[in-house]
Amino acid sequence: MTATTSEPYTPIAPRAHQPPRRSPHRPPEASRKASLTGVRSAARDALTLVLLPLPLLLALPAAFAGGGTRRWFGGRAESQRAEAQAAKDAAAAAFYELDTAQRDLRISIETIKAVDDTPAARRAVSDFEGLGRRIDEASGQYITAIDAHDLDRDDLEASAATHARSELTRAKEELGRVKQDLDRFADGLGPLLGKAETQLARLAPSVERARQSLLAASNALDAVRGSGLRADDLAARLAALGPELTRLNQGAGQHGVPETLERADRVAREAEAVRAEAARLPERAAEIDHRLVSLRTRAEALTTRSGQVEPLLSELRRRFSAACWQDLQHVPEQATDHVRQAEAKLKEAQAARDAQRWPDATALLSTVRALLNTTDEAVSAAGDRLRRLNAVQKDPRGEIDRTRFAIRDAQRLAMSGRNTPDPRDARPLDESVARLDRAIAGLEGRHPDYWHFLTEAEAVRHTVAGVVSRIREERGTTAH
Repeated sequence: MTATTSEPYTPIAPRAHQPPRRSPHRPPEASRKASLTGVRSAARDALTLVLLPLPLLLALPAAFAGGGTRRWFGGRAESQRAEAQAAKDAAAAAFYELDTAQRDLRISIETIKAVDDTPAARRAVSDFEGLGRRIDEASGQYITAIDAHDLDRDDLEASAATHARSELTRAKEELGRVKQDLDRFADGLGPLLGKAETQLARLAPSVERARQSLLAASNALDAVRGSGLRADDLAARLAALGPELTRLNQGAGQHGVPETLERADRVAREAEAVRAEAARLPERAAEIDHRLVSLRTRAEALTTRSGQVEPLLSELRRRFSAACWQDLQHVPEQATDHVRQAEAKLKEAQAARDAQRWPDATALLSTVRALLNTTDEAVSAAGDRLRRLNAVQKDPRGEIDRTRFAIRDAQRLAMSGRNTPDPRDARPLDESVARLDRAIAGLEGRHPDYWHFLTEAEAVRHTVAGVVSRIREERGTTAH
């Protein structure tokens, strides 16, 4: 309170007007000087107040007030307040670190979620949600502690400050524990995050590569058409990729990163195939023209050779038994029929080439080639049969010796390093010896079946070769 000078009680009542009195001891000049001095003092005090800094000016009333201010030297209560404030600051720092880590990790989780749908990725998303609930609980504990304690109160008791410090410390420790769990979880995301980031890094280049491949294919088709060639099938294949390009332009946000990557790779691959075929189309047309001429010439040659089969069959019938030539009886008719079919297919292939139906022309030419190959083999078989029969009729010893040599060589290999042969080797080799002996016995008589002898000898050599191959494979040796 502000002290005031005591004055005698003066009742408030109307009094008669009295003239002002002067001090009997002060002359008028002294009174004027005193008044002037008071005015100057008041002005000086006012000027001093005006020149004071604003914070001090505002603090003056409170400095002289009787209550409601904090004591500057509060002893134990102020010490506890400072410790509680330090705990509050530490908890706030822990809260900020946890919040920052959670926000950073959420970006990683969203990256994985956008790219990966494997069980491991789904489990990571679920675990992060569980950590999020723990973070919410720890954050709630921190916020509750902050709201429950006003450390700026003037009348804060030491016990209240101590209680606040304890709760804030517990909140900070819980935030720290959750932060450690969050860090461990983040460390375990390395492989998943690396895979997701790799796919995201591939996304833009893959989509751009698909676009460029489509553009290159379109340019190649334009160039081919400019040369006078049609490429309707290639144009249809390229047009079918249009909807895929639309989906690529819609982006991974609508269709997903894995699907977009797969689509981009497929579009690029198919567009590149169209481009390559378009670039090769002039060469392909020239190749088809060449094959048409070549196969037509070959068909004409086979027509001539087919006419030579009948004289060969006549000689076979005259000199050898029916078993030696019976299977060749229908070669002339089959050869003529196959050549006729080939010539018809050649005409169709020519029409397809003229219409620039390149796939049809190619398929028809393949059919022609197969027909002519079959005819060539059949026509050649008659001449080859006569040659081999002549050789064995003249001297069967060469065929016999060649087959027996193969058997003996296999027998030596089977006994190499052994006292007794393996039954798996001995049985087929013994059967081969007996089979060859029976074939040789069939050569006796007036009209021997030379063709049966030749086929039996060839079959024996094939069986023996199988035994040798198995032995060498098991022993890890190579054929000499």
